[in-house]
Formats: sequence, structure tokens, C-alpha cells
Amino acid sequence: MATRYPCKPGEDGGAPAGGRRKVEVKRVDEVDTLHDLFLACLPAFGGGYLRRVYSILDDAIGAGCPLTVAVAGPVTVSGQHQVWLNPLLETGWVAYVSTTDAVCYHDGHRCLDAYKDGPIHEVPIFTDDGALRDERTIRVTDMAFDEDVLLHQDRFVSAVLQRPELQRRMTGTELRFLLGGFYDAQERKNGVREGFLALCHRMAVPVFVGAPGDGSVFLNSMKLWAMARAGLIEQHAFELDLHAEVFEACAYHFWGLFENPVQALGTVVLGGGVPKNYNLQPEPALGQVLGLPDVSGYAFDVQIVSAPVTDGSLSSCAPAEAVTWGKVDRERYVQTTESMQGDFSTYMPFIVKALLENRARYATWAERMGEEALYEKHPKARGYLRSTAGYRLFERRERLVERLVGAVRDNRTWLIDTLAYPLAAR
Repeated sequence: MATRYPCKPGEDGGAPAGGRRKVEVKRVDEVDTLHDLFLACLPAFGGGYLRRVYSILDDAIGAGCPLTVAVAGPVTVSGQHQVWLNPLLETGWVAYVSTTDAVCYHDGHRCLDAYKDGPIHEVPIFTDDGALRDERTIRVTDMAFDEDVLLHQDRFVSAVLQRPELQRRMTGTELRFLLGGFYDAQERKNGVREGFLALCHRMAVPVFVGAPGDGSVFLNSMKLWAMARAGLIEQHAFELDLHAEVFEACAYHFWGLFENPVQALGTVVLGGGVPKNYNLQPEPALGQVLGLPDVSGYAFDVQIVSAPVTDGSLSSCAPAEAVTWGKVDRERYVQTTESMQGDFSTYMPFIVKALLENRARYATWAERMGEEALYEKHPKARGYLRSTAGYRLFERRERLVERLVGAVRDNRTWLIDTLAYPLAAR
């Protein structure tokens, strides 16, 4: 498949004159890699959507574009983070993640002292839920765990939230960075595999949660707040600073557009809901609300969502709709975006495996022929072989936030003018 980026408006990504592209396929026993299977063995229909999603990701990574990931759903309960999400983050391609409070909460179950041998087991999707309730088993589709797992997790989170270093006002990214450090220590103590937040802590990947009140980490903070108000404990000074957290997300988007050498960002949206919206809102926040000039949306946008586009929700809207809001780049979206209806848990293991195989193949070629010769022959290799240390944006957040504050200060005249409106008399 021809490189899609950076195509000009109206270009067809390499199709011959007249805009037609011949259907050319290979037998599955004629291809040696998942990359070739995606490109040559998925010609049409749902397979064609999957080919385009994979091809755009291949192009975005090859272009060296920092990616953001929005993921909704029980990825940590089901162990998907250890299957494909953590390996994807370890490549260094991902700048930050937008997810749910539940993903962060359930991430801790496997490191609990009482459940280090494995707290999660399988159950049939169509089962007797009344019987499960009688035996105090909680079900998440076909994953299940004892109710006591939640009680132990609540104790763990409550203990973390009472630590001295959390008795202050902070962003949610700070909370989840600290929580990831506690998870990491617990995982090391009990000899269990590294989880999602522990990895993000190690790689300084910021983790955003757009609806922090909609999950059990915050419920435990509410418990401590209520206990302090009732006089049962001395104080509970932990507090989330939502203004600072949203501004921090904007600062990272600003970095991607104006400081990172590629001066573009790509996004991978898996499932919809708040994580998707939070991931897409920095552009309108920067360009429309703060009024900063030359702000653009994502250059690459691939989505795998289960909601049908006809339901009118943000979960289902395609990148083309996001173009009208400015969230996706107007000039490139025809060639660099795709939205596929489906269950991302079905596809992401294969997509990530193919991308990792590509990286390994380029690394082998670099050893044989040298990096410069490789980059000249295969330009995408440079993007694939970028440092696995990643962008470590969380460690740079203070400087990046201050840079954006400076841009806001410079836009004083425009912003002051936005504060007045002829409100109707009450």
C-alpha cells in the first residue's frame, strides 16, 4: 500500500489515474509476516477496514508521529493491558493515555497480597448471575472475581490516599503517577507481572481520566472525605485539580504541534465515551476556547468502536465529523483517518503484534546495513526505531505547562474580549 502521509487534499494515496485501485491479493500461504497479511489478505468489507486502520498506524509510526491512546472498557480486569497495551507503550511511540478510573482501579487487583496467584477467572457470558451473586462472585462479561478482591483493593487505595505525599491538591496525572509507583512496589514484592500504571510510572507516560468521579479510586477518596467530615479521622487533604489537569493535556498537545520535531500528533481511539472525548478536546480548547493561532487537530486518527454511527453519540462519530470541530486535521483526514466498527479486543493483539514485528525487522536490518543506509532505503524505519525511552512527558509537564501559560498571556487581548456577553435580565 502506498504511503498515505503527507498527502495533499484530493490525492488518493497512490491510486492510479482516474482514482481506481486494482484489487490485488495474495494467498495466506504466500505471505510470511503479519504486515503482509494485513496489506495483501484483507481486500474488502470488514477486512478492508482493518487493513486501512493498520496501514494508517504503520504510516503514523513510520512518520515518527507521537501517538495518544484513548481506551475505554475493562482492559485491566481482562488482562488485555499485559497482552497488547503494555507492549505498545513500551515501544516509546505513545505520548500519553486517556482512560477510565475503573481501568486504573482494577489494575491493582493482581498485586494484592491475598491474590498474587491470580484474582481473575473465566465464567460463561450467559450464566446464572443470581447464583454468582449468592456466592459473592462479581462478573464483567466473561471475567469474574470474588467480591473480597474489591474490599482488599479498597483498603489498598485508601491506604495510598492517606499517605503524606498525597495530602495536597494535585492533578489526576500526578495521582495516577503516584499510584503507579505504589502498584510497582506491590508487584515487585509479590513477584507479579508489571501492570498498566506501574509501566506508565516507569516510562513517565501521563494517564488522564476525564471522569474521575465515576470510579472506585475516587469513591475511596470520598470515603476518607466523609470520615474526616464525621470526625472519624483528623483530615483528608487530597484534592483533584481538574483545571490544571485539562490544561496539562492541552500543554502536551501544544508540545506535539509546536515543539516535537514532527509537529503533528496521531491518536488511537479504542472504544468511545469520556476517554475518547477527553483525548480529542485539546485542539478546540487551544484553538477555540483559548484562541491560540495555528492550532491543528490530529494528523492521524484511527478508531475501533462498537457504537453504530447512527446513534449520534461521540462514541460512534467518525474522524470526518471530528474535522468539523477542528479535532482532526482538515488537510489530511481523507488519507490519514479511519473508523472501524468492531470490538477492539478482537483486533488489537494482531495489530500490535504486526507493528512490533515491523520494528524488530527494521532493527535487524539496521544491524546488518547500518542505520543511515536503512533510513535511506526504508524511511519508515526511522520512526519505528525511535527511542524506546519514550517522550516522558510527565517529567516535562511543568515546563510544558509554563510554555502554554506564556502563550495564553500573549493572547491577552483576544481572551479578555471573550468574557463579555449581553446576558438577559433575571
